[in-house]
Amino acid sequence: MSMYTREDPSPEYREMVEMYATLHREGAESERKKDAKRTAAQTFSGKMLLENAPTIRALIERTGSRTLLDYGSGKGGAYREKDIELPDGRTAPDLKDYWGLESIRCYDPGYEPFSQLPTETFDGVICIDVLEHITEPDLPWVLEELFGYARRFVFANIACYPAKKFLPNGKNAHCTVRSPDWWIGLIHAVAMRHTEISYRFQLSTRTGPRKKFGGLYGKRTLEHRSIERRA
Repeated sequence: MSMYTREDPSPEYREMVEMYATLHREGAESERKKDAKRTAAQTFSGKMLLENAPTIRALIERTGSRTLLDYGSGKGGAYREKDIELPDGRTAPDLKDYWGLESIRCYDPGYEPFSQLPTETFDGVICIDVLEHITEPDLPWVLEELFGYARRFVFANIACYPAKKFLPNGKNAHCTVRSPDWWIGLIHAVAMRHTEISYRFQLSTRTGPRKKFGGLYGKRTLEHRSIERRA
């Protein structure tokens, strides 16, 4: 188990936060030539959250939650969307209305407007496309922090494959690429200390053929696996 903490994270974590601050300001490189550079506004905009909105709504309703922390929210773009169309076919004035919440707090250490660490707890904590961006030695304390901020539930999704974005140091943005089984073991080790908290984690892997040496062998698809606990 890692001995790093929020107060004393690894040097790699500190470097990572600085790099993400740069990406938020300047945009990110992509592996695809047709999308070689994302603007600052497009980089970590937070709009991918909408894909998970119905699942989060179900958790909110099941647990009777009224307040929410979006941990690693990026720029929080989804919360500024109006008259949103959702994956379940519904439309809503905005996410706060759709979820029936009293308040939503955004936190992201790499985006200055949301960089202040919360001091209070929340009914629910969500973490969308974030954990795979955390340096591996720091994941135990970050997961502990997610559960520590929650009174009722935690929801997170995790990509178990390389990203299309690259960091300023040239490395892939998904710095921790591990199998679903590896993640499940780590999650259980932390969750067992918070038995009063419900959780749902969605783990995604890429399957099927891929492009090699200029030859197209077919489009890869995402395969999803979920683990959950109802407290």
